[in-house]
Amino acid sequence: MLVSPALRDLLDSPEGALLRERLPYEVAGTLGKDGLIGPADLRYVAHVDFLDTSNLDGRGERFGWSVPEEPMNAFLLLLVVVACVVLLLPVLVFVATAVRFGGEQRDRRLAAFRLVGADVPMTRRIAAGESLAGALLGLLVGAGLFAAARRFAGSFTLWDVNAFPSDVVPLPALAALALVTVPVASVVVTLVALRGVAIEPLGVVRAAAPRRRRLWWRLLLLAAGAALLAPLMGRVSVTETSIDTVPVVTGTALFLIGLTTLLPWLVEAGVKRLHAGPVAWQLAVRRLQLSSGTAARAVSGIVVAATGAIALQMLFQAMEKDFTLPTGADSSRAQIAVGFHGKTSDEARAVTARFARTEGVAEAMAVVEAHVWRPGPLEKGRDFAPMAPLRVGDCPSLREFATLPSCRDGDVFVLLAHGAQGGPDDARITEVARAGATVALRDPHPPEDGPERPADGPLPQWRIPAGAKTVDSRPDPTGMYQYGVLATPSAIDTGLLGESYAQNMIRLDPAVPDAADRARNTAAAIDPTAWVKDLKETERDAAFSSVRTGILVGSALTMLLVAASLLVTTLEQLRDRKRLLSSLVAFGTRRSTLALSVLWQTAVPIALGLALAVAGGLGLGVVLLKTGGQPVQDWWVFLPVVGIGAALIALVTLVSMPALWRLMRADGLRTE
Repeated sequence: MLVSPALRDLLDSPEGALLRERLPYEVAGTLGKDGLIGPADLRYVAHVDFLDTSNLDGRGERFGWSVPEEPMNAFLLLLVVVACVVLLLPVLVFVATAVRFGGEQRDRRLAAFRLVGADVPMTRRIAAGESLAGALLGLLVGAGLFAAARRFAGSFTLWDVNAFPSDVVPLPALAALALVTVPVASVVVTLVALRGVAIEPLGVVRAAAPRRRRLWWRLLLLAAGAALLAPLMGRVSVTETSIDTVPVVTGTALFLIGLTTLLPWLVEAGVKRLHAGPVAWQLAVRRLQLSSGTAARAVSGIVVAATGAIALQMLFQAMEKDFTLPTGADSSRAQIAVGFHGKTSDEARAVTARFARTEGVAEAMAVVEAHVWRPGPLEKGRDFAPMAPLRVGDCPSLREFATLPSCRDGDVFVLLAHGAQGGPDDARITEVARAGATVALRDPHPPEDGPERPADGPLPQWRIPAGAKTVDSRPDPTGMYQYGVLATPSAIDTGLLGESYAQNMIRLDPAVPDAADRARNTAAAIDPTAWVKDLKETERDAAFSSVRTGILVGSALTMLLVAASLLVTTLEQLRDRKRLLSSLVAFGTRRSTLALSVLWQTAVPIALGLALAVAGGLGLGVVLLKTGGQPVQDWWVFLPVVGIGAALIALVTLVSMPALWRLMRADGLRTE
């Protein structure tokens, strides 16, 4: 066999001891990256001589063999589209916020240019040039960091996502869009910020009493976003494979941008009503009252990310029931089902005994499954003989399929499911299998392309005893209602049966570690073509799991960006207040008081922002759920998001403390 490097390392390690028993092939080479998903991919390709068309059972028959992908349904498309907007918009907010860093120092430099003869338009061009140069330098540094981080992409696995560095390649069109958007945004934001500043030769003049922020146009953005999403209500169906992408993207983006623009108004209105309190509280409140816009810009990324996270979580909870379906399996009765082709009753008993001796197996039940047919010529209009399933096993195993009044070796039962789970009605079963009826143990009229009937004797037949009882089916451990004939081993010679296979139900001992792997090793040792299935009571759609994993990875990266943005903004504000902080310490203000003031300056805007995000996220989530006709599953989904916001407050305050302590030194009073 050829193995991936990760699998080779696992097989060579003590943790791979059980897996080595299940893969007893000689390692002849290593799979290259073209045959793997990522460096952590555990994969092997074995060349064996026991596989053919009858036992292939979905195994890859050649390299590159795969099942065609099904198109993604509309619910998942909606989730992906909304996630893209939610994860990318905080990046744009961060770019717009980062351009404003160092604005006060820049304005003082521009005043010096005015003093040596520059006019107002020239200073604006200089400011735009500074922003453009910084943005271009940032793009170069960012590209370098991306290239460096890309080399280590295979060293990390996040939510089972792992990739080769060569696979981490941005799409050219999107990369070009980012390279253009960042410089343009930096210039536009800089010019807009200078509108409220009068840069004169003798200094910078800012309005002492800023104009009251207007609310109407901010609400207009929210209304426009909701208006674009409202016509989509009830138009997204799980049976469809497309959605109206443009209204979803535009409406969601406008709604989130509207919340971002509403935040400065909310912070300004909120801090205006804050007054009495301890010294640290008053210092923080006064600073926020004098410069609420800076604080609001620092928190805007959190608002967008938190709003989107709440809306996405509401979508996840509503959609999970559609993509996580109950299998009907009862994992309390068995945890693993194993199937073997071509086993007789004696062989099935031997298999069961081997499983029973396996460490970690508490109980093993087995039946041999085959079919019986009604003998005789075909009725007019029929192309095949009526048939019914046959299961042969001991009494404890048969009780997994039926409610038996009593059972001992030699008994036979006619099993009826009464059409449960869309199966055949009882009449179709009893026309073949009934007490006293004679049945054929091989197909009396095999298809032309099927196995030929043996020519050395008559068709083997078997008479169902006249005393066979009719019993009702019960769900087996896999959750299926079975029907047909149940027989104990001494009632029939399973060597006469046609195509058959043995099915084992394994109940594991939870006290034994790796019990499931030990049972799989036993199955592989008996027959490497056996199928092994874990019995789980629920099953999640693979596409939904893939989308969920991708969004979780993107969300983690976005939250890191938001945390970095908040930290940089806080440090920038502290640097701008270096002289003030040193003066306060020189006049006797305690350092702990200033540290608490920094905490309050971070906490108050974030608290207001999270309150806005909760309201906006719940509202956006309800609108998006209505597009698919889904109800709200839980109104408290915002609690984890609020918890993350509180953690960000503590983290940013803690990380900014060393810088705050340095800025409070006496040398901060120096001037030039």
